[in-house]
Amino acid sequence: MSWEESTRQKMLHLKLPTDPRWAGIAEMQLEDVLTDHAYCEQKAASSCISLILRFNDLDEVVDTLTPIVAEEWGHFERVLEQIRKRGLKFGFPRKDEYVIQLANFVKKGGSRMQQLTEQLLMNALIEARSCERFKLLSIHLEDVELQKFYYELMISEAGHYVTFIELARRYQDPHLVNERWQEWLIFEAEVMKSLEVRGDRIH
Repeated sequence: MSWEESTRQKMLHLKLPTDPRWAGIAEMQLEDVLTDHAYCEQKAASSCISLILRFNDLDEVVDTLTPIVAEEWGHFERVLEQIRKRGLKFGFPRKDEYVIQLANFVKKGGSRMQQLTEQLLMNALIEARSCERFKLLSIHLEDVELQKFYYELMISEAGHYVTFIELARRYQDPHLVNERWQEWLIFEAEVMKSLEVRGDRIH
C-alpha cells in the first residue's frame, strides 16, 4: 500500500495527504504557525457560535455545538500559552486562502436544512485537515512538549469532525449528506493542490 493510500485510509478519508515537507517548514517558522493556529481555534469557536445563533431553534444543534465552542476557545488559550512560554510573539491574523476557497464551494440557497448541512460539512473538513496536520506536528516536531500538545489536539479535532458529520445526518437525509461529503473531499483535494506549501499556516 502506498504512503498516500495509507494516509487516505487513516486520516479521515482526505483525498490528498499533506506535502511531507510541510512539518519541517512549519518547525522553522514556529512563531508564525502557532499564531496562525491560535486564530484557527478562535475562528472555529466563532463558527460554532454563528451556527448556534442562526439555528437556535434546533435544540440538538445548540446542545451539540455549545461544548465545542468552549473546547475550541480552550484550545485558543492553550496555544497562546505555548506562544508565551517560548518567548514568542502572538502576531496578527493572516488571510486564510484555504478557508476562503472552501467557503466559495458552499452551495447558496436551498432549504434551511441544506444550508445547515453545507456549513457543518465545511466545518468537518477544516477539522479533518487540522487533525491531519496536528498528527504530522506531533510526529515530526523536536519539541517534546509540543509533540504531546499536538497529539492531544489531534484527537480532539477528530472528535469534532465526526460530530459535525453526524449532526448533519440528523437533519438531512444521510445518503444526501454522504454524497455531498464526497464532493467536498474531492474539491478540498484540488484546493490543496493549488496552495503553496507554507510553514506559517496550519492549512
